Amino acid sequence: MNVTNVEPVTALAELQETKPAKVTIVVLSGDMDRVMAAFIIATGAAAMGMPVTMFFTFWGLNVIRKKGTTSSAKDWLRKMFGFLNKGGADNLPLSRFHFGGLGTTMMKKVMRDNRMPSVPELLETAQDLGVNMIACTTTLGLMGISKDTLLDGIDQLAGVSTYLAEAKDGAVNLFI
Repeated sequence: MNVTNVEPVTALAELQETKPAKVTIVVLSGDMDRVMAAFIIATGAAAMGMPVTMFFTFWGLNVIRKKGTTSSAKDWLRKMFGFLNKGGADNLPLSRFHFGGLGTTMMKKVMRDNRMPSVPELLETAQDLGVNMIACTTTLGLMGISKDTLLDGIDQLAGVSTYLAEAKDGAVNLFI
């Protein structure tokens, strides 16, 4: 499509016709504020009727793990990953000003006082809105996380090729 001689509104309309209004989000971070941003975007897009896929990998897997779950790995290194990364969407640190948990506690209080939904509430809303959630099989194994430690409602376990198949048709692809 040559858009040099086309009005901006026409170019946007043509682009929208060629790409479905699909959103994909790679959730790499396990930081509360970043995960909140991912879920706010996902729920906003889903509420607008856009198909949304979230692909959880590395530290982002902690978000979709059952509260307090640890690694089931046999080797000490992956077992340590599990010990340091206890599961649960309500157990995430802030990316900045964590201060050993004090900053996270203060942020949660400010959020409650201002009626801002928590990460677990945003996750539940995303599920209610039909957001497709995929756990990365490669990093599940790497981190020693088993399927039985994941929350109910995680749509599938898959690798990067599944994510890329979703993303290639996406109008919005984010990495958080």
